[in-house]
Amino acid sequence: MGLATSGARPWGENGWLDLVQDANRESIVTDLPGHGANYHTASELTYEKCYESVLSSISTPPVDAIGFSLGARILLTVASRKPDTFRKLVLSGIGDNLFSIDKTRYKNIRDGIEGNPNPSNPESRYFNQLSEADDFKPGLAIQELINSPQLPLAVDQLREVNCPVLVVIGENDFAAPATELLDSLPNATYLELKGVDHFATPKNFTFMETALKFIDAEPQW
Repeated sequence: MGLATSGARPWGENGWLDLVQDANRESIVTDLPGHGANYHTASELTYEKCYESVLSSISTPPVDAIGFSLGARILLTVASRKPDTFRKLVLSGIGDNLFSIDKTRYKNIRDGIEGNPNPSNPESRYFNQLSEADDFKPGLAIQELINSPQLPLAVDQLREVNCPVLVVIGENDFAAPATELLDSLPNATYLELKGVDHFATPKNFTFMETALKFIDAEPQW
């Protein structure tokens, strides 16, 4: 899941969960604190609390995991600190943006959530649309999360990720490129989605097909 969305949006609405079920695999969908079903757990929301929440949701490691945007970043953080957590890992919607903090970007996101989107910034407009959705509740919590301490990931940390990783990013994603990320991961495979931007990534069929094949979860039709 991405920032300000629920697990049901990218994975349920786009058919991922049905496909995994058709592969006779079990799905565990985790909403980050302050998101989706966990919007009520938003008190003093931080990135570290998101990390702890995801880690605690994995009761029987190693597991296969797929993450998008903020969710992918959290999964990668878990993998770098607890390398034995995952068997295989799919990371989408993140790239070399992990190695720096873009304050202008986060201001545009905050403005969008607050109802004052930057009309020239697609991400700001996107978060403004999200903030108007019926299932969007934790606007203040999301702003709190954005303002919480977040350190760029270090290359040395990522070298600890020893499981196979599939990195997926759209050609037109603001998180692109992913060159440094790929160079930092010992066992990484790359998929670029031609003509796809950040927000269209979770519903892209090539992404779905490749990711499910990567984690051995192709539907048994």
